[in-house]
Amino acid sequence: MEEGLQVKKLLALAVIAGGVLFVIKRNKDAKAEAELWREATAPTDKPLGAVSTNGTTPARAAGAGHNN
Repeated sequence: MEEGLQVKKLLALAVIAGGVLFVIKRNKDAKAEAELWREATAPTDKPLGAVSTNGTTPARAAGAGHNN
């Protein structure tokens, strides 16, 4: 009878420890994701961060920089 109580206590302790570790990991992951979003959405000196709105590299117009 006494052994069963000890097993239950150990199981409860393991569940609590697992829950605490899960919450800590989740909090750490949330902070990392928030930091990524801050970096991705940080303002830049150039409009659109020198990237076109469709995700491609902006191309130079033909003959750009040449005076005719």
